[in-house]
Amino acid sequence: MLQLDYQLFQIINGLAGSVSFLNPLMRFLAQHAEYLFYIGVIIYWFIRTESNRRMIVEALTAACIGLAISGLIGDFFYRDRPFVTHAVFQLIQHPANASFPSDHAIGAFVIATTIWLFRKKEGRLWLALAACIAFSRIWTGVHYPSDVIAGALIGVAAAAGVHQVFVKSRFAQKGQLVGIRLYERIEHKIWPKTKDNVREAHRT
Repeated sequence: MLQLDYQLFQIINGLAGSVSFLNPLMRFLAQHAEYLFYIGVIIYWFIRTESNRRMIVEALTAACIGLAISGLIGDFFYRDRPFVTHAVFQLIQHPANASFPSDHAIGAFVIATTIWLFRKKEGRLWLALAACIAFSRIWTGVHYPSDVIAGALIGVAAAAGVHQVFVKSRFAQKGQLVGIRLYERIEHKIWPKTKDNVREAHRT
């Protein structure tokens, strides 16, 4: 299995040499595309509808859970980065820390999956971006395919699991709503809602 993983890594990472004109794009995806998710979270939050805010609370909760799982796995099943043990096309700088699973894949797929659960059309675009980020981490030589696949699965599972808790648990729903309302009381004192914001909030 590990041999197959490495062979697939060689094929994808080898594209950095044979299709090098795509390297700048892959560097961007591997290093900076995650910031598009951060920007998306901020924009959705400050659209200031209840649905969006519930979505972002779920996404951040799931991200914390997913990354905590990643930390535990990294401690108990440590795996070196590809560039530590093999000759690779390494296109970006990266610390020689645990390779498995990919935190980038976890974070991207947690947010993308949560958005998809609330907004199917937009969610598909976010999932496509998450897949591109995961693929670029192999292309640039910092992850094996199994690292990003595991990260994607953890991200999807964490997002789906958290969503189910909030859907089925009235206690969780109430706690979520109380937290949002407490935040909004402070927010409204600084930035009162316009009539358009209020109408949109009622529609959701």
